[in-house]
Amino acid sequence: MSWVYLLIAISGGVIATSALKASEGFTKLTPSGLVAVGYAIAFYFLSLTLTSIPVGIAYAVWSGLGVVLISLIGWVFLGQSLDLAAVAGIALIVAGVLIINLLSHAAPH
Repeated sequence: MSWVYLLIAISGGVIATSALKASEGFTKLTPSGLVAVGYAIAFYFLSLTLTSIPVGIAYAVWSGLGVVLISLIGWVFLGQSLDLAAVAGIALIVAGVLIINLLSHAAPH
């Protein structure tokens, strides 16, 4: 169940981060509310994962997958570019998360 909680935490964080630009410095009520609720969900569910997933592993997955998803949202919906260096960096983040989860003795198996 902890991995489900982690996916909920990631989703909340991605939704909140995606709404940050639209909040225009927290001057727009609806996107600002989405930011606050999204981050509250993200941190609450991230805290639930820490009962069975080590904090380093949980945070690596949370932040790594978050970076990938936010980059894709920026590219698809906000017209932001992803050049070769950005794609290579994202690939390295994904590789790092996979290495930690598949090969590290610290990761729960």
